[in-house]
Amino acid sequence: PPPPLMTSDPGSFARATIVDRKPQIIRQVIEENGYPLEIVQALQMFRDEIAEQPMQPLIESTPDVDRWNGELWHYEGKSWLEVPWYWAEVFFYRKLLEAVRYFQPGLWHERDPFGSLKRRQEAEALARFAEGWSQLDTAAPHLNEAQIFEALLHSALWGNRADLSNFTVRELAQAGLATQAERHNLLIDDTQAVEALLSAGVARVDFICDNVGLDLLFDLALADFLLGRGWAQQVTLHLKSQPFFVSDAMPADATLAINALATAAPAAEQALGQRLRAWVEDGHLRLATDPFWTGFLMFRDMPSHLRGELAQAALVVVKGDVNYRRLLDDRHWPHATRMKDVAAYFPAPFVALRTLKGEIMVGLEPGQAERLSAEDPAWL
Repeated sequence: PPPPLMTSDPGSFARATIVDRKPQIIRQVIEENGYPLEIVQALQMFRDEIAEQPMQPLIESTPDVDRWNGELWHYEGKSWLEVPWYWAEVFFYRKLLEAVRYFQPGLWHERDPFGSLKRRQEAEALARFAEGWSQLDTAAPHLNEAQIFEALLHSALWGNRADLSNFTVRELAQAGLATQAERHNLLIDDTQAVEALLSAGVARVDFICDNVGLDLLFDLALADFLLGRGWAQQVTLHLKSQPFFVSDAMPADATLAINALATAAPAAEQALGQRLRAWVEDGHLRLATDPFWTGFLMFRDMPSHLRGELAQAALVVVKGDVNYRRLLDDRHWPHATRMKDVAAYFPAPFVALRTLKGEIMVGLEPGQAERLSAEDPAWL
């Protein structure tokens, strides 16, 4: 296999996330949470470690510490700028949770350090979602099912731009639903194949979810469409078991989003939220989680119980940049590599809805990457 994306890659997005973005996240966590001095000092020490020390092991007492420290042993003595990018990112979030005492008994137990940021993102997203949703609700009688599905599927793609772990991309976030104007930005579009599979009716569709905000709202809207039109009998949302990549959604975040829709002022949004509540209550919509989703393994190393779970789906919707990277082992594959050749291990048919952030991309036609580079050297 090709080499992994490394934090040592000169001029890379990977390096920038460690040098610039991770200290910025620590500063935000300190500013947002009102932590006592000892937690603030622990976060500041962690920030200093990233800047100038080798990666240090976890020291708290929790069931997962040996597993994390065992993986760290492979990089003993390495700095944060000398390791595979995905490992550096996920170990950052695990160490941050240690610093804020997320797993320890007491006042800060299971207190989401990104909670206030998420709530603000959700409030902004709900207002933007309302505008697009009311437009779709008004237009729906004049559209066929394929047109509505396409609008929702593409909105589930573009909603992913709203990601608090990357401010640059967040600034480009669109409101979704107005997707026709984005077509020139699509490098690979399998909409028709996905529609052909689902419109025939399937037993189950799974989502491997990503961010709160617009991203999650459009996942929920798409799930509602699939269930309401009989395209799927059950939808399962796989969510994070603990805070991860700042804005990644946990089951509690999904419940908050559904409740916010169900109590929203616009009637169309309120009806959507109430339908979603009913889907959850009767088991047609499941909110699931597993520690694997916040771990350091790639998707090919998925535990057998989770492989068996996903194998029950007729289609898995894989959301976001990080999940795309885990599909591809976070490696520098040639751009013309076929996704199905790398990810043949995956236990079910899948579609990846992903806007590019990390410098990894497969499935392009021969010569397409070269043409893109000539048009825009920073296309990745």
